[in-house]
Amino acid sequence: MTEPAAPRKHSRITAITSGKGGVGKTFVAANLAAALARQGQRVLVLDADLGLANLDVVLNLYPKITLHEVFTGRAALADAILPAPGGFSVLLAGSGMVEYSRMTPQVREQLQRVIDEVAPKYDQVLLDTGAGISDVVLYTISLADAVLVVATPEPTSLTDAYATIKVLATTQARRQVQLLVNQIRRPGDGRAVCRQLQQVVDRYVNPGLDAAVTIELVGELPTDSAVRDAVQRRQLLMEVMPGAPAAVAMVQVATKLLG
Repeated sequence: MTEPAAPRKHSRITAITSGKGGVGKTFVAANLAAALARQGQRVLVLDADLGLANLDVVLNLYPKITLHEVFTGRAALADAILPAPGGFSVLLAGSGMVEYSRMTPQVREQLQRVIDEVAPKYDQVLLDTGAGISDVVLYTISLADAVLVVATPEPTSLTDAYATIKVLATTQARRQVQLLVNQIRRPGDGRAVCRQLQQVVDRYVNPGLDAAVTIELVGELPTDSAVRDAVQRRQLLMEVMPGAPAAVAMVQVATKLLG
């Protein structure tokens, strides 16, 4: 009889976050998970936007058990982990739960416990955080090994991405941040955005730090009508249109993250 594989001691935990909403953060989390799974990774996406969860909508899932039931002791953690389209697993949160809009000691303890318990079972754990810099978002990010900031070339998105990077640098001593630029119009726009953000960080943040913050561009996703179609149909782009430009770019992001 074959012995079951020993669980990994520790997966790589990446917080996927953004300064503002509407930049495609949850779309990135779900499709990046599918791209990583295609490369043989065991992947879990945890919807850490505890009060305004929408990963279930993106994946067209209707969970009977969410993190709310786990946190309140009404269900076991194992029963809340669901298979998702794309070959990865998900832990979904409930939406409209006002008790998760701020970081209480109870929520902090439960979230830490859940991540500690699931981490050994996967190669990659992606935390789909809320947008902004609330205490819930910042605490969730603090539990991750790496931070991936999703931004678009829009001025408001860049301003909020800078604010997020500044807060992470000053409150969590983050010295490396990964950047994914979504909805670019021309190849190279992502590099321009990264360069612009780095220049502002170098000017206004790094002089006061013990070590410089560096921003690493992990990829850029083109504006692609296939993305809108997949989102409206509540399907993964990686599943229904793997040859679309944005899907091809997402595979390149996954490859870089594993590289």
